[in-house]
Amino acid sequence: MAAPLRLDPDRLFPVEERTRGIARALYASVATLPIVSPHGHTDPRWFAYDEPWNNASELLLQPDHYLFRMLYSQGVRLEDLGVPAHGAPGAADPSAAWRIFAERQHLFRGTPSRIWLDHVFAEVFGFDVSLAADTADLYFDRIGELLATPAFRPRALYERFNIELIATTEGAHDTLEHHAAIVASGWKGRVVTAYRPDAVIDPEHEEFRAALARFAELTGADIGSWQGYLAAHRSRRQDFIAAGATSTDHGHPTAATANLSTSEAEALFAKVMHGDWTPADAELFRAQMLTEMARMSLDDGLVMQIHPGAVRNHNRGLHAAFGRDKGADIPMRTDYVHALKPLLDAFGNEAGLSIILFTLDETVYARELAPLAGHYPCLKLGPAWWFHDSPEGMRRFREMTTETAGFYNTVGFNDDTRAFLSIPARHDVARRVDSGFLARLVAEGRMAEGEAAELIVDLTYNLVRKAYRLDEPATGTGPTPALRKVA
Repeated sequence: MAAPLRLDPDRLFPVEERTRGIARALYASVATLPIVSPHGHTDPRWFAYDEPWNNASELLLQPDHYLFRMLYSQGVRLEDLGVPAHGAPGAADPSAAWRIFAERQHLFRGTPSRIWLDHVFAEVFGFDVSLAADTADLYFDRIGELLATPAFRPRALYERFNIELIATTEGAHDTLEHHAAIVASGWKGRVVTAYRPDAVIDPEHEEFRAALARFAELTGADIGSWQGYLAAHRSRRQDFIAAGATSTDHGHPTAATANLSTSEAEALFAKVMHGDWTPADAELFRAQMLTEMARMSLDDGLVMQIHPGAVRNHNRGLHAAFGRDKGADIPMRTDYVHALKPLLDAFGNEAGLSIILFTLDETVYARELAPLAGHYPCLKLGPAWWFHDSPEGMRRFREMTTETAGFYNTVGFNDDTRAFLSIPARHDVARRVDSGFLARLVAEGRMAEGEAAELIVDLTYNLVRKAYRLDEPATGTGPTPALRKVA
């Protein structure tokens, strides 16, 4: 018999009663603030055309690599979950895939995925019994019925979730047609894009040649020359700015940067374009392009996000069969102090430049990242990300960075997800964890309650808007205007 599903109103708060009471009060002050989601991977088609999702598997299971990587680790084939091979329609029956998922809910005990799922099931769909083998069909049928109603279409859920802004992520070779459709529709939801040029920067990317061809077609630039290639990036960045972008995103294997002379950069570019590069050349080209992107950000105002440290597609066979983003990316050790120095030597003291650093290597929080962000005007720390987007990961982040970087060299929370319905759950976790962390500081006599009350609003809402320049056009480097504050 399935267990009841009940969300503890004090979940994730400190256990000690006085500290818990402080956390409750802090959380209550931000629980209903609007969600600002400045970096993520939801599909802009959802908001452009507002079509209903077909079933629970399509919406909740198949886009979420957190879920199917766990299932795959326990011997479940991706084909049986309906995950398509190289874009082909999934052959598995959606209800059968859902039953496989439901029967294995015990695998997610203690994981952030379980926290998010329970929140979605209880708060979004109204279930009061847990998902399990004997409730699989109940869940699948009821979710299907709800998805067929107007209240569960993408735009209605955007509004129900109190989302103020959501950013998707598109490649430099993408057309942005869905963002144009959103604007043309007259809908008032704010869905913006972010410039992700990896496929046209990384010679080791499997789409590199095809993406370059499309890049050239979209820009009309002569990308056969180094200067023409850079001009194409400038042109595309303006297209993205016109579609609402305030940021770029760079998912490089490492944080390496370089600052080559023009002649050196031209020679390296020629090797890359002619296809006679080595892995070391590919790394150097990516490194040079981070510095070039910083140079362009000084001109157009786009905020840089650097997301290094993942060995992408570690499972070669799975990548060959299913492509990218199938749960086989693995964190690795990452250097920042030496890797970023060429870029910082060139632009580190530029207050008009904003670079947000992320990591999958928690060992660098206190040793490298917090000291860097605590010194250089251009650097800020992104929140605990991906494998560390969890209550424990968020607490470790605050514990290891606050003493050196403080709170105001961080940028609030971003959910970085493809799983749209989990966005309120993820933001709720961050608000609860931050409330608990500040409550401890108050209880220990290290912060006044009034300071904590102001700070929790900044961590939840104001810092993210300021960091991602959401109240100014990303067209130049002038001073940031005063940003709207929430009382």
